[in-house]
Amino acid sequence: MKTIALANQKGGVGKTTTAASLGVGLCRQGKKVLLIDADAQGNLTQMMGWSQPDELSPTLSDLMAKIITDKPLASGEGILRSREGVDLVPANIDLSAMEVTLVNTMSRETVLRQLLATVSDRYDYAIIDCMPSLGMLTINALTAADSVIIPVQAQYLPAKGLEQLLKTVVRVKRQLNPSLEIDGILLTMVDERTRLAKGIVDSIRSTYSGHVFAAQIPRSVRAAEISVAEKSIYDLDGNGKVAAAYNELTREVLNGGKQIRRHRSDLAR
Repeated sequence: MKTIALANQKGGVGKTTTAASLGVGLCRQGKKVLLIDADAQGNLTQMMGWSQPDELSPTLSDLMAKIITDKPLASGEGILRSREGVDLVPANIDLSAMEVTLVNTMSRETVLRQLLATVSDRYDYAIIDCMPSLGMLTINALTAADSVIIPVQAQYLPAKGLEQLLKTVVRVKRQLNPSLEIDGILLTMVDERTRLAKGIVDSIRSTYSGHVFAAQIPRSVRAAEISVAEKSIYDLDGNGKVAAAYNELTREVLNGGKQIRRHRSDLAR
């Protein structure tokens, strides 16, 4: 099972939409996929069809609590099957308390990795949707992951926050997870009609040459409707430009990022 974390401490950059779309895209290619909602807001859980995440039990918080207290997990416990064939470990507001609990937990950075180890023989991919912070849950996700995808909105402030996240990835790689790689930077919400967006896209591609996915996700009202409709972009607008962009991203992920690795060095160095 390859585990991919979608991380950026900046909110509203398309992490959750990308997690859902990539997960469904991989499933459509015949892969067994587990999505992990690691955000207490539960947006991924809602997007995948469960509109009231606070009513769900068990959730990611409950499963992590069992790992911390060495309680056994039943087969398939806490895993939901979405109508599009992707499995999901849901989250709700209880996950906020887990962030505090982890502070005083032995091997606190590895709890999520221990949890995913219990299902690693059942899936081809696990995709973790991280919360918009660099707190303990995000550190857990990066410690559990084989690689990280960094969605970055084509705007000035989200692009500026990229350096801070890269420094965090470097620290996790050095101290906790030596095998962690950066799959690439994914440009999202790109409005090609504006000079600002074009300038930022060009700047990121130039600054991080060889580390940016060829796929870039255009700004679209249809993409914004996914969470409301509780459908994937493929169900909502399968022939649209956003679905086409996520199809391209899915192909790059399946190919191991070959399109962006031809001349790459390791960003997390």
